[in-house]
Amino acid sequence: MLIPLGDFIDRGPQSAAVVERLINLMSKCKLIPLIGNHEIMMFSAFHSAHEHKFWLNHGGAATLASYGGSLQNVPQHHLSFLGHCLRFAETEHHFFVHARYLPHLPLPHQPDECIFWQHIYDDIPAKHQSNKIAIVGHTPQMSGEIRNLGHIWMIDTNCYGGQWLSAIDVESRIVWQSDERGRVREIGLPAMEKFGR
Repeated sequence: MLIPLGDFIDRGPQSAAVVERLINLMSKCKLIPLIGNHEIMMFSAFHSAHEHKFWLNHGGAATLASYGGSLQNVPQHHLSFLGHCLRFAETEHHFFVHARYLPHLPLPHQPDECIFWQHIYDDIPAKHQSNKIAIVGHTPQMSGEIRNLGHIWMIDTNCYGGQWLSAIDVESRIVWQSDERGRVREIGLPAMEKFGR
């Protein structure tokens, strides 16, 4: 099972190719894609000139260029794929959201503002009521290393900022990373960070 955490677009010059690759992966593995705030911005851009401008200023220009300069060029199967991405996913011991969560609310009741838009900096949420480990993206780790807080693993390792794109096997805790120069590496999940909670 593969659970990408969203923001498939707006983060480089080949957004259309990234979406196509994800669609092709669906025939090769169990893919459970989550929607991120950048996909939400793109959908909003279809309906409002103000939202369209906002999206263009936050990475949408690169995505638009990858589709030949117009939203009208986005293939229907890409829109369908992105429109069917989920808000969250969970397994027996882990749950997955794009950005963050409210510890006291069940996953189906998490507000959009929280799970798509809010970062995790110093205001670290407590363990979720499900008692599962949270796997989140959205907040870039400038070091290029996954941030392991025990009950939260923050796996946005700042690929867009020149660091690493990371994938983790949550059971074995093996991390695979690649960067834009074509380097790849396999490492273990970093040790749990100690923080004041």
